Amino acid sequence: MKLVIVTAVKQFQKDVLQLFKKAHIENFSSTEIDGYKNGSSLFMASNWFSVEKSGNESSMFFSFTEDENIDALFTLIKEFNTNLETNNPIKAIVVPIEKSI
Repeated sequence: MKLVIVTAVKQFQKDVLQLFKKAHIENFSSTEIDGYKNGSSLFMASNWFSVEKSGNESSMFFSFTEDENIDALFTLIKEFNTNLETNNPIKAIVVPIEKSI
């Protein structure tokens, strides 16, 4: 069993849910988060409110699941990201579980 964590901009929330379903990951949790990228100094200097940083509305999903489900999910995410027209791919990481209760 491993922990998979997936982040995506809010507009891809329904897509992530479909990818989880296709990968047979039925038990998971989610939370809303703000995603940030470090802007170039030129961009920040040209911004009238340069002190303020605005984040992208994003979602984070996580699930404790088996390796075969994670492999399927990663394949689906890679395929999804190849067809994107934005610079906001779905991202995922896997964390091994040493102990659980």
